[in-house]
Amino acid sequence: MHIYSTYLRRTLSTVFSSVSLALIALPSLAAERIVFSYGLLELAIPVDSLERFAREGHIDDKLAPYAEEISPEELAEIQEILLSPIELSPVVLSQFFYSSLGEVILQYLGELIQTDSRLNGFYALRSAVVLAAADPEGLTVINMLHQFPTPTIHVNGVRALQVAGAFTQLLQETEQMTALIEQQANTEVAATAAIDFTQLPDLQLLGSLSWQTEILNLYDSSRDRTFEAALYYPSPQASPSPLIVISHGLGAGHTNFTDLAEHLASHGLAVALLRHPGSDTQQIHNLLEGSVREVIDPQEFIDTPKDVSFLLDELQHRSQNNPSQPVRLNLQQVGVIGHSFGGYTALALAGAELNFEQLRADCTFEDSDFQDLNLVNLSLLLQCVVLDEENEPQQSLRDERVKAVFAMNPISGSVFGARGLQSVEIPVMLIAGSHDLVAPALLEQVRPFTWLAGVDKYLVLMQGGTHNYAGVEAADDGAWGIPAEIVNPDPALARNYLKASSLAFMQTHVADQYSYQVYLTASYLRAISREPLNLLLVQTLSLAEMSSE
Repeated sequence: MHIYSTYLRRTLSTVFSSVSLALIALPSLAAERIVFSYGLLELAIPVDSLERFAREGHIDDKLAPYAEEISPEELAEIQEILLSPIELSPVVLSQFFYSSLGEVILQYLGELIQTDSRLNGFYALRSAVVLAAADPEGLTVINMLHQFPTPTIHVNGVRALQVAGAFTQLLQETEQMTALIEQQANTEVAATAAIDFTQLPDLQLLGSLSWQTEILNLYDSSRDRTFEAALYYPSPQASPSPLIVISHGLGAGHTNFTDLAEHLASHGLAVALLRHPGSDTQQIHNLLEGSVREVIDPQEFIDTPKDVSFLLDELQHRSQNNPSQPVRLNLQQVGVIGHSFGGYTALALAGAELNFEQLRADCTFEDSDFQDLNLVNLSLLLQCVVLDEENEPQQSLRDERVKAVFAMNPISGSVFGARGLQSVEIPVMLIAGSHDLVAPALLEQVRPFTWLAGVDKYLVLMQGGTHNYAGVEAADDGAWGIPAEIVNPDPALARNYLKASSLAFMQTHVADQYSYQVYLTASYLRAISREPLNLLLVQTLSLAEMSSE
């Protein structure tokens, strides 16, 4: 399917994820008509006509004038969208949208979808969508219309065009971006000598070493913070192993990347899988239970990098006090791998600095009736939380023991911005997915890549890749209940790519095993690339040719 139609389905899934809400049961009157208003122009569509089209494919005289302007293929997609259920728990959605982040999203959508008296649809949407999600038929567009508590749904045409325009612009820019990256990757392939990678070790496979595991229970008294780490280390060890720390994303945990930890350990690297208490699965369970109100505390942007530094301090202390222990680590050769919010953590440890000036410029929506809120980048809502820390004493989160970072789908565009990322001097590899709806590749990884000033930097784009790397059944070991529409089309393939690229990167830039550098090339990633997730790697990139630049 063409990128536009695929992206449309995923976009709608994300929007409905954002609109599904709390248990406020207004009278269930059911909407009878949808009215699109644009200035003095109003266009009405009966809900019954829309439902009959969705269920039977019948286009009556009320829909015919609109259907004439749409291709048969697009009509078929719309028909499917109207009845496709989004698998989201009403409890999860309810609790999320009682948080500040959720209320911002609802207020914005309420300006787009209004009641029959043209009031903000905040409460009506919350009622309609949560009731639809709880219904046996599930959360579908048609079911939501049946649960809407006023006879007329007014759609603000001006706002609708703004939203549609924002998504269209991002789609077009993403296609331009992908074409530029592919062109640059081809240039880099042509500039290197041809290599038969089938004659070299396959980095996607486990190494020859066994490994052992140990759970570390940690307590930082200076922050009154208790957390844990799972340590994986090769056995036997001929010499102290470089350490790779893995930081998870929001709502996840230290079991997310167990297979990656085992893979790296089998190749001689020690790995610590951290569990950050303020952004893990328990935090989300606490939100669902009502014991916390917010998805994340702003302090977590400070605490997660400090968790890594504290872990390194504790491991050093343990090594000095017990030199005969079986685990031998080289704590001056440390790499950090992070996913999503964990990618932010990795970049902060690499020296990226919080950029409050950029955040103030990008987080203006709360002062402008939410008109400036752009739902094409959901991660911006999370980044804007950091503004609450602006008046706190600022300190560098850089840890000099960290020699390289591997950031998967990191959030970075506003929280660091160009000025904040220019402080990073160590090697960096950024992983992006062209279909990432949470942290869009162009805004959060590709443009930030061009801001990095270091020499050893790599950008990997998974064409068709999304924000998550687990199957639907695993839901990335998170507590959200991730819809199938935003899971990678081939999670196993994606994770194999991560294993190979992170191993090559860490062996080269942390373990100083420069024989692995041959794998850090556009040629190697092209050699292992498979459908439906083709890989592109570049080491330099200019976006100057894009029309938006």
